[in-house]
Amino acid sequence: MKDNKLLNYFDLASLSIRDLMKQLGIKQEGFTYQEAADIQSIDGKNEINYGADKPLWKVFIDAFSSPFTLVLIVLACISFLTEYILVNPGEKDATSAVIIILLVLLSGMMSFIQSVRSNRAAQALNQLVEVTSTVKREGTFREIPTEDIVLGDIVHLSAGDMIPSDIRLIQTKDLFISQTSLTGESYPVEKFANTIITESDSETNYDTLAYMGSEVVSGTAEGIVVRTANNTLFGQIAQDLNQEPVKTSFDKGIESTSQLLIRFMMVLAPTVILINGLTKDDWLQALLFGISVAVGLTPEMLPMIVTSNLVKGASTMAKKGTVIRNLNSIQNFGAIDVLCTDKTGTLTQDKIVLQYHLDIDGNENKRVLHHAFLNSYYQTGLKNLMDVAVIEATEKEFEIETFNYKKIDEIPFDFNRRRMSVVVEDLTGKTQMITKGAIEEMLSISQYVEINGEVQPLTEEAKVNVLNTVDDLNSNGLRVLGLSQKTNPAGIGELSVKDESDMVLIGFLAFLDPPKESTKEALNALRDHNVNVKILTGDNALVTQAICSQVGINAEHYLTGDIVSQMSENQLAEAVETYNVFVKLNPTQKAKIVRLLRKNDHVVGFLGDGINDSPAMRAADVGISVDNAVDIAKDSADVILLEKDLMILEKGIILGRKVFGNIMKYINATTSSNFGNMFSVLIASIFLPFLPMLPMQLLFLNLLYDISCMSMPWDNVDEEYLKAPKKWESSSIQRFMIWFGPTSSIFDILSFAVLFLIILPQFLGGNYSSLNSETQELFIALFHSGWFVVSLWTQTLVLYTLRTKKLPFIESRPSTVMTFFTLLGIVIGTIVPYTQLGTALDLTALPDTFWLLLLGIVIAYLILVTIVKYYYVKRYGELL
Repeated sequence: MKDNKLLNYFDLASLSIRDLMKQLGIKQEGFTYQEAADIQSIDGKNEINYGADKPLWKVFIDAFSSPFTLVLIVLACISFLTEYILVNPGEKDATSAVIIILLVLLSGMMSFIQSVRSNRAAQALNQLVEVTSTVKREGTFREIPTEDIVLGDIVHLSAGDMIPSDIRLIQTKDLFISQTSLTGESYPVEKFANTIITESDSETNYDTLAYMGSEVVSGTAEGIVVRTANNTLFGQIAQDLNQEPVKTSFDKGIESTSQLLIRFMMVLAPTVILINGLTKDDWLQALLFGISVAVGLTPEMLPMIVTSNLVKGASTMAKKGTVIRNLNSIQNFGAIDVLCTDKTGTLTQDKIVLQYHLDIDGNENKRVLHHAFLNSYYQTGLKNLMDVAVIEATEKEFEIETFNYKKIDEIPFDFNRRRMSVVVEDLTGKTQMITKGAIEEMLSISQYVEINGEVQPLTEEAKVNVLNTVDDLNSNGLRVLGLSQKTNPAGIGELSVKDESDMVLIGFLAFLDPPKESTKEALNALRDHNVNVKILTGDNALVTQAICSQVGINAEHYLTGDIVSQMSENQLAEAVETYNVFVKLNPTQKAKIVRLLRKNDHVVGFLGDGINDSPAMRAADVGISVDNAVDIAKDSADVILLEKDLMILEKGIILGRKVFGNIMKYINATTSSNFGNMFSVLIASIFLPFLPMLPMQLLFLNLLYDISCMSMPWDNVDEEYLKAPKKWESSSIQRFMIWFGPTSSIFDILSFAVLFLIILPQFLGGNYSSLNSETQELFIALFHSGWFVVSLWTQTLVLYTLRTKKLPFIESRPSTVMTFFTLLGIVIGTIVPYTQLGTALDLTALPDTFWLLLLGIVIAYLILVTIVKYYYVKRYGELL
């Protein structure tokens, strides 16, 4: 294999095929597997480096780079500086800094571990979906993984294939390629093996080259691989751009929430410092306490909670037969409120059988089947399910080896003509062009019709009879193709579309693709979860209506592709809301309908498996395909179903909503609780003669609470919550904070008052101001311990109330995992004041009367939160 680095695109496009193969050292029979392996060992695999595979050290740094984590690191540095570096040797205490760093490490390491797991899981899942190409190896065309293609390989292309590398075409047959991914042009361009090439400013203008990332719309070709991987035009564009993915509404929600909380922090923390500095006259302690308040407002576990939820969701969906190619698509999956789907193979069994092979009179006719077999068997394009059905039916009727035909020429299928033709020759030398396709197309190219064995002109009356017969078959759910033939056609060797004319219509092929047994149940389940299903198909109205009636979709009103093409964008934007069935659509129209639904503020999923579905899948919020789909459909998908079953879709949507729900539980409960606690601290700082809690105590409290919250991804979610799609609205988080934060502050302040004015004076025999300095220190330690325990209990137990709009435990049960970790956190926090750790934190054992206060506060607090929750839900319709 010679080096072709000196050859630019003009040289590759303009050189004769012989000169190019000679210059590149390419053999007509292709490489051996060993030769290909030797080339690959030098050039590497045929894979684009998008910059997505970050080195481990970069993943590690990113795990510690969230806004909250960076704030914590700064606060830890300030704490270490003021409590350890700038103080006398006997007063050095790095406890607060150590606790903050522990919080950072806990959040960052969990995010790092989950990110690594996520990357490995995604790689493992993507290996389940293999994209292949047809390459000549050792003289024979074989299917190999696309990444194993090497420079100089000879590749065969047909309709539905992704172009696996940059290719110089050496043989083409009606080859049309979509270069949308490179040029943005929606219309396919025709490519040729031999044509006059002039130098162009744009590499994509060369008609003899096919480029990686584009797709074969119709026709066939063979070509030489002249660029692979990052050396391709597509690879160069990918490297030049290398942009971050577009932010989803989910990403924007997290970002806006972060900004909201940081703004609160920037206001509350300095205020607390100022108040405590002025009232306590100890600015160092006030600064440290303000730092602790800032830490307390920071939901530092948010990155870990989000990542854990997404990874857990992807793993769960993999077990249910669903490959998630993009983790962020899980949340979008749950947010879907409109699911657009093709009809064939999605609503139906994807197992088409040839039910009837009829002549024009509507009688079974083996001659019709014979001709249909020749067309399906000898065509070299994309054999669809109807071709397979024809071949299988013929094998039951005839001995195939007795046919003794050879193929002379063909015109491959494309979506504009909606037909395909082959020319075959029998042992006598007679040639026949046999064409099958959509009945309207067959009528347009046929001048004659065969009735009772006689060829007659195709009159208007005969056309009406033909269409009536087809309508009768369609109304019974049968899809009908017409079959025409022409003896000894002209143009053999240079056959083109214009030769499809003056043909004889000889019969019909009626196919049955019955609905899946689970389809009706699945559609009902999707409707129960407020997902509106819309049918976008290229099939005709009668067949579509027949299938829809069997699965419970009202298809009485529908729009056809012809009408869609005549509507303005505003008219169609209104129509997509009214109609649920669209028939006779081309790929561009499917994509346009999806885009307009999104423009109308819907979150749209598109389920498809064909070439004509790929534009719509790319236009959707979530593109959904299946493992046995054509290459371009799989490449366009965010989600791939290993089984084409709508029930799996419903499970995926539910799981996506669970993921979103558990994330919102943590965000809403934590931000409102933290806001309430810090607001309480602000009020208490004004009236108390000492700090409401020491910085290291506040930090340790936060650590215990965060450990409890690590169980949130495993919590149960109410069935009612899963009924409707959810979107991230940062305004709802602020609203939640304002309602529930002050609610917790009421009981915090009540706890302060009872501890300061009643319980501790009774226990110590006097008010704080009347006690000696030693007893005052005990008073402060007892106060800190009391509020530490009260705050931990209320902050943790309120999770059970705020996780559901129902009555906790009675109407909605949390998961065992969540119950275990939250109760464990409460137990640890409750016994800490009685341990050496508590002594180190300046906590101490509490009097017996305190526990009555704790019980009363907790019960009253949970009752009030339940009442507030009732009015909140009544006003806004939902909790999370």
